[in-house]
Amino acid sequence: MKTRGAVLNAMGVEPPYDRTKPLAIDEVELREPGRGEVLVRIAAAGLCHSDLSVINGDRPRPTPMLLGHEAAGIVEKLGEGVDSLAKGDHVVLVFVPSCGHCIPCAEGRPALCTAGAGSNTAGTLLGGQRRIFRGDQAINHHMGCSAFAQYAVVARNSLVKVDPELPLEEAALFGCAVLTGVGAVVNTAKVPMGATVAIVGLGGVGLAALLGAVASGASRIVAVDLAADKREFARTLGATDAFDAGVPNAIDAIRDATQGGVDFALEFAGSVKAMDLAYRVTRRGGTTVTAGLPPPNATFALPQTHLVAEERTVKGSYIGTCVPARDLPRYVALYRQGKLPVDKLLTHRLKLDDINAGFERLRVGQAIRQVVVF
Repeated sequence: MKTRGAVLNAMGVEPPYDRTKPLAIDEVELREPGRGEVLVRIAAAGLCHSDLSVINGDRPRPTPMLLGHEAAGIVEKLGEGVDSLAKGDHVVLVFVPSCGHCIPCAEGRPALCTAGAGSNTAGTLLGGQRRIFRGDQAINHHMGCSAFAQYAVVARNSLVKVDPELPLEEAALFGCAVLTGVGAVVNTAKVPMGATVAIVGLGGVGLAALLGAVASGASRIVAVDLAADKREFARTLGATDAFDAGVPNAIDAIRDATQGGVDFALEFAGSVKAMDLAYRVTRRGGTTVTAGLPPPNATFALPQTHLVAEERTVKGSYIGTCVPARDLPRYVALYRQGKLPVDKLLTHRLKLDDINAGFERLRVGQAIRQVVVF
């Protein structure tokens, strides 16, 4: 079948993206789903910094690639062997498919699936296939999803069924921003009720983490970002304090305000400077979590004696250490109860043809979460 999608032909195109248009809106051929695969009609797909980092070359991926990894849609057709979904089911796409039998999967850590990581790096679906073509040219899949298109063929293991009453443009945010942000608080950090928390980096994922900290019962939530409007928005979502990361005394000011630092500091900006700030505002005995993705060559140095003498913990978090089939329905339930107001993060709705302008808006920090609505 034919479908329109946003194809990145080469990384590293210079901004501004609304003028240089790194994503080409092309008609491509989408081949039939194979065994263990599903054809999904995409309803909405979110613009995320992980997409932006492929566009600008910070996260190298094979090109040409049809981007998009945070999305929701409706099942249109089932490949051979798929009997746990039906046509018409509403689904959220998950950007690391899990094979179910490698060691991380067997340990209950599907976000670290060995096969899923390999296929995502190679630009294929979980089974190693490519289903997108432009003439005779194979187009790489992005994170097993390639959701900036009217239709997508994905592995069954990349899908989680959701309540059909949940608006799909809101459901899309659960596939990345919510799983990653809320999961970093709940699963990775395991923030207990009454703890003090700092959220460093107030993009869509960081603000989702802030919502998770509120839902977890954190007694004090410190929002840290360079942008004044994002700090003010964080206060409306439940932040008790807000600090400008760019001022010279930011670290001292946060430590003074929190009597020596917070119990948990979580970094979502994807920069070494942000990680350094998060680490330095963590109290003795506290935990620093990073879910940001800087360029692959970025390194972070820390005083090694702190790990012993101050019993510090530094942890990484990928997709919020989530088990998507378990966690995503839980987070949706909390949203439906008003305890996780994810809809407040949705700032822009776009047409596919406007996607380059959307990425420019994201690049300069003028949006929280934008979705392409099909």
